[in-house]
Amino acid sequence: MSVTVNRPRSAEADRAARTVAVPPAGRRVGQRSGRRVAVGALLVVLSVVVFWQVDLRRHADESFLAVARPVAAGQVITDADVEVVWVANSSGLALLPAGQRTGVVGRTAAVPLAAGSLLTVGQVGPAAWPPAGQAVIALPVKPGRAPAGLAAGARVVVLVAPPAGAAQTAPQGAAGGAGVRRAVATVVSVEAGGDQVGAQLVTVLLAADAAEAVASATGDVSVVQLGPGR
Repeated sequence: MSVTVNRPRSAEADRAARTVAVPPAGRRVGQRSGRRVAVGALLVVLSVVVFWQVDLRRHADESFLAVARPVAAGQVITDADVEVVWVANSSGLALLPAGQRTGVVGRTAAVPLAAGSLLTVGQVGPAAWPPAGQAVIALPVKPGRAPAGLAAGARVVVLVAPPAGAAQTAPQGAAGGAGVRRAVATVVSVEAGGDQVGAQLVTVLLAADAAEAVASATGDVSVVQLGPGR
């Protein structure tokens, strides 16, 4: 016959049992912190989305006219020359609203209009090109006498060298040595010139007196592109 004796547990055994039964407090704190971080990140994302939607609605009706393709000064603006774009911040710009499209079509470009640029009030109306005191001339340039990639807006020096054996004196407004005509100009356009491969027709804007001197000179034209600030 066996007898089972229940012995009382010591105080240390009771404390060990309670320690095992209770999960670590640090784990619960970490779980709560993770949830708070996730909720906070979600609130930030929602705030950004709401702000973007409100801002988009606020500026959705700010549509203006832009130039769809290049238009020369004095040319009549057609409906295909303009397009509607949306601008979020137009403060300080005299832009033409999209609602004025019918009033713009049929008028002339006061200055050359570049494709992709916003259309402003001062660019539409009677031709104001070239500006007072300046002139536009077209120069035939032979292959190898102009930089590759020359484009509108470039600042250049135009040189016209007289034919061999010809003696010329450079007039005022077109400085140059040994009969060479020289003038600083801005490129308006560059096109293929004539049947000769590589020849170009370069249209430039320059001072009126220099334009007359360069246009009246005989000889080969060379175009030198200037760097920024020159």
